[in-house]
Amino acid sequence: MLDRRSLLRTSGMAAAGALGVVASASIAEASSAPSHGRHPFVHDPTDGVTRTLLQENPSPAKGWKTVQTLAEIPRRRESGRHSHPGVEVGYIVRGDVVMEFDDGTSLRLRTGDPFFIPSDTIHNARNVGKVTTMMLSTYVVDETKPLVTTHGH
Repeated sequence: MLDRRSLLRTSGMAAAGALGVVASASIAEASSAPSHGRHPFVHDPTDGVTRTLLQENPSPAKGWKTVQTLAEIPRRRESGRHSHPGVEVGYIVRGDVVMEFDDGTSLRLRTGDPFFIPSDTIHNARNVGKVTTMMLSTYVVDETKPLVTTHGH
């Protein structure tokens, strides 16, 4: 029998695709690929980043929903430039990140720090610490739009 926590973890991983998160090969798998004279592997800085859906509920405001996720960013990795169709209210559960914004500003966040990101603000969370960063985020977003929109490098 599954307990509630296992059920959330399992359903959250299944929902990761709905959040725009694609499972990626690990560095170990990539490094086993033949190099053909090139660097043994070239990795995407977002490799290994996960966003697990914890819950999704209607918002009191018509046309909006609330979504809560747990993002994990391995050492030396980043979320990639992205935005959300509503506000993000977050908390750094563990780790150190630099939140970089397209206007050139950045914010250093450490374990225990809260943060707020306005609607449609392009940002990138870069892990600058020694452990996998865990960020708990709650969003109030337009229910007709995807939770995450990626913006190239």
